[in-house]
Amino acid sequence: MCSLLRGEEMCLAQLFLQSGSAYDCISELGELGLVEFRDLNPSVTTFQRKHVNEIKKCEEMERILGYLLREVKKADISLPERDVNPVAPLPKHIMSIMEQLQRLEVELGEVTRNKDKLQRNLLELTEYTHMLRITRTFVQRSVEREPLQAQYEEFPFLEKDTMLEYSSMQRLGAKLGFISGLIQRTKIQAFERMLWRVCKGYTILSYAEVEEYLEDPDTGEPSKRVVFLISYWGDQIGQKVKKICDCYHCHLYPYPSSNEERNDVVEGLRTRIQDLHTVLHRTEDYLKQVLMKASESVYTWVIQVKKMKAIYYILNLCSLDVTNKCLIAEVWCPVDDIPTLQRALEEGSRKSGSTVPSFVNRIPTNDAPPTLIRTNKFTSGFQNIVDAYGVGNYREVNPAPFTIITFPFLFAVMFGDLGHGAIMALFALWMVLYENNRKLKNTRNEIWNTFFEGRYIILMMGLFSIYTGLIYNDCFSKSLNIFGSGWSVKAMFTEGVWKIADIRGNRFLTLDPNVTGVFTGPYPLGIDPIWNLASNRLTFLNSYKMKMSVILGIIHMSFGVILSTYNHLHFKKKYNLYLVFLPELLFLLCLFGYLAFMIIYKWLVFTAKDSRLAPSILIHFINMFLMQGDGMQPLYPGQTGLQVFLVVIAVLSVPVLLLGKPVYLYWLHNGSNRIGMYRGYERVRRNSEEELYLMRAHDMEEGSGHSDLSTSGERPTEEFDFGDEFLHQAIHTIEYCLGCVSNTASYLRLWALSLAHAQLSEVLWAMVMRVGLRMDTTLGVLFLVPVFCLFAVLTVSILLVMEGLSAFLHALRLHWVEFQNKFYSGTGVKLCPFSFSLLPSSFEHDGLL
Repeated sequence: MCSLLRGEEMCLAQLFLQSGSAYDCISELGELGLVEFRDLNPSVTTFQRKHVNEIKKCEEMERILGYLLREVKKADISLPERDVNPVAPLPKHIMSIMEQLQRLEVELGEVTRNKDKLQRNLLELTEYTHMLRITRTFVQRSVEREPLQAQYEEFPFLEKDTMLEYSSMQRLGAKLGFISGLIQRTKIQAFERMLWRVCKGYTILSYAEVEEYLEDPDTGEPSKRVVFLISYWGDQIGQKVKKICDCYHCHLYPYPSSNEERNDVVEGLRTRIQDLHTVLHRTEDYLKQVLMKASESVYTWVIQVKKMKAIYYILNLCSLDVTNKCLIAEVWCPVDDIPTLQRALEEGSRKSGSTVPSFVNRIPTNDAPPTLIRTNKFTSGFQNIVDAYGVGNYREVNPAPFTIITFPFLFAVMFGDLGHGAIMALFALWMVLYENNRKLKNTRNEIWNTFFEGRYIILMMGLFSIYTGLIYNDCFSKSLNIFGSGWSVKAMFTEGVWKIADIRGNRFLTLDPNVTGVFTGPYPLGIDPIWNLASNRLTFLNSYKMKMSVILGIIHMSFGVILSTYNHLHFKKKYNLYLVFLPELLFLLCLFGYLAFMIIYKWLVFTAKDSRLAPSILIHFINMFLMQGDGMQPLYPGQTGLQVFLVVIAVLSVPVLLLGKPVYLYWLHNGSNRIGMYRGYERVRRNSEEELYLMRAHDMEEGSGHSDLSTSGERPTEEFDFGDEFLHQAIHTIEYCLGCVSNTASYLRLWALSLAHAQLSEVLWAMVMRVGLRMDTTLGVLFLVPVFCLFAVLTVSILLVMEGLSAFLHALRLHWVEFQNKFYSGTGVKLCPFSFSLLPSSFEHDGLL
């Protein structure tokens, strides 16, 4: 809990690693994920570092593994379970893994190329078969004197001759030729027009579409093809036709000169196609065997190569000592994990067989350490909410433990509905119970991943919504009469206030709580269900929720101001308690805390008998600032004097907040005889700079290294700048004083969104469910089924998803702006430990794993 509240205490340490055991030591640290390494070679480029060749080998292996994974995925072969977590292989085993991958790549590439070649040959033979079959119909139609599908008639007398007769062409002194092939269906129209324009009609084009889909050799997608036959005369025309066919990527095949040759070619094609099918089937079986064998080890190789590459990357961050026999690394490490770090180094030295052990040494530093806050699967979601605003400074109070309660509670105040909260809680509970399901965790849907990662937040929001739904007595816009209403209509007739004629003559009647027996006492839990039937229900709930929002907001902000004391005490800045915290708290409580007091006082003191005499709180609050109100009825005796006193205290807090801290720090640095304070300790003139440095290092290790000087960008050795400190404090004072007004008004969103949610729920019930429930015939039962389905869909999509997202965003704003800015700066740096489990994988990003 201490780690979650303030973060781990960090230290800067040096690791002395023997050259022979450095690889194994880094591997052990990567498995633990304890430390963050610093780059000790910032001036050395990436390509000039020692282990750049090893990293290139790892990248080459990653390329081969990516190729293998793509082929495995293309073959629809499932990878084995990912429960294995192999250790990083030794450096001497890198070449053997490299050779295995290269050999597998060559074998797989050769088999794949043979398969592609066989498939391309099979496609060509299939297209050739379709071409011969379809062009035979062109010849038969020509013999039967049927017109072609498309022909250009430059010589009308040629209609009397068949396509295959050479006599007429020979009489013209030209050589008749044929070009046949296949073209994509989408290109045939443009192809036809191009032939006409270029060849001036000296061609005859016939074409017909192939019935079945043929695979495109370039894209692998099935597509429709068209068989064409072009008759031309003249070699020059033939050259033009071939160039046009090349431009349109036509697949050309030789055209037989006689029927006997055509039959021989068709018979040969049939035999070759059967042989290709047999060979292709065997090739696919062998390729599947190779891929099955590769899939058994590919995940292990991916993990090993990722770990190897990460280790060599870390080794490049280290520097050599003067003897070139020892590697030196600097790491940020939690103080509590120093013994674990030492044991990991000893284990790495033992595995490598090194006789000289590696060890760790803490070193002092003035650099601000990174922030480490340990979380589990429950607290990680709430910590992410805080980190989205900003990572906390080192050892600063973390808002996450308090956000676990306040965030779902403020959400539930805006979303309060028993039925909607139960649906949300059950959905989140289902995700929690099946949180180890791989199908739920390993999806590429970002929206689902967002919901799944925040399943515990949704569960808490649902549970708190059930609670506030009970307080509001609201379940799908209907009230639950669990304990029986505290109001009685019978007493109005018993006491003779109402008569039968009053009921018949009036649509609305008012229950008088002053009549004996009408109001027997408050409802045990929440709002009385009779208010759901009252005509002034909205007026009553508006007043109640608005005042409740103001009270919750003032409590929330005051709690944030109080939390700042933990920072002041921890960082040895006790003067901030008197010069910052106390003026802030007095300003907030004397004005807005007094407003909450008046609300509660009016609730407790005024009853139904004298409720008409109760004064307006808003008017009294305005008159408090105007120093007026002598002619008005006071809320309590001595109200005017107390209000003047509170306003004076609040006004006097502003100059103290503005000038107190800068003046005190100026006196601290420029006081008589140079007497000052250094991080909470009395400091006098030192005889040596070494003694002062050691004291500073000791304070830094204790976590007290965040004085006002360091937070304002200065160092203890630098000269104090009063103007800079005054400017910062002036900005803070203006922001805080104005923020108290705006932030208090901002909490009215709790009232507004709660009202909007309740009204939307009531409108949805009245316009959907009530329509189905009013039908009392047999058909009404059947009609109720689609009505209920529509009601369920609208409830989930509008009231749960849209309204839930709206309430979530508003609760997020209340925490970031109104709560956290009272004590949380969020300008720190998060610790990024070297951990194999946290390393990103390009294969997972590409969907290969």
